[in-house]
Amino acid sequence: MGSLVVVFAGILGALIGSFLNVVIWRIPRRESIVSPASHCPRCDTQIRRRDNIPVLSWLILRGKCRDCGAPISARYPAVELGTGVFFAAVAWWLLASTDEIATGYMIAATALALAAFLFLAAISVALGLIDIDTHTLPNRIVYPSFIVAGVLLVASAVVSGDYFAVARCAIGAGALFSAYLVMALLYPGGMGFGDVKLAALLGLYLGFLGWPQLVVGAFAPFFIGGLFSIALVVLKKAGRKSRIPFGPWMLVGTWVGIFAGAPVAGWYLRLVGLEQ
Repeated sequence: MGSLVVVFAGILGALIGSFLNVVIWRIPRRESIVSPASHCPRCDTQIRRRDNIPVLSWLILRGKCRDCGAPISARYPAVELGTGVFFAAVAWWLLASTDEIATGYMIAATALALAAFLFLAAISVALGLIDIDTHTLPNRIVYPSFIVAGVLLVASAVVSGDYFAVARCAIGAGALFSAYLVMALLYPGGMGFGDVKLAALLGLYLGFLGWPQLVVGAFAPFFIGGLFSIALVVLKKAGRKSRIPFGPWMLVGTWVGIFAGAPVAGWYLRLVGLEQ
């Protein structure tokens, strides 16, 4: 059963990835993500349904528009395939980390949690690429995400009877919001208020999982982002004053906390002698 869920999540992710391509292109341009239907940006011809199959259509068309022959960026199938793999990985992680399900309540709680984290995976792809492209984290994605995440995570916690998870959600969101707000006020050139709002959302998820995930997920972005920035400077791909969007590293660090927060925290505590 678990394998079927993982496969289904992967297929769903590829389909969602196709939609995310629309979101990534249109949201920064303040265009509707509903209409008009997907079309070629050069000849304006609407994309046919048979040409809108994730990854496969791009391969069949050899990366070109069927009507005008304009090249279609390889990022489109990459986003579709990557989102599919991402969704499958999230489903595998959640099912592997969940105790044996014995009751209908636990099945419901797990389903709600899975929906919440798949949603986070989807917006992580969208926000990460938009921030790389435009150095912005659009409110049109971040604000509604608080509602979706809050409802799903709190519902999962209540159904499972883990009321402490609700408190951890609030603490995680508040702690990361406050920390990033202070950094944005003290160093406005390096941290934007989009990062502050995103931090609160990510803290909601990390707090839901537990304290180790929250701590690792909070520090990982600075560690990973710092290493990447140093590498760019050493390779002369960026200077000390180059603006590098921090949102993608916040998202990557959060997923490090989600997937590996507990073992990383345990390893560190053993390293410093605080745990056997």
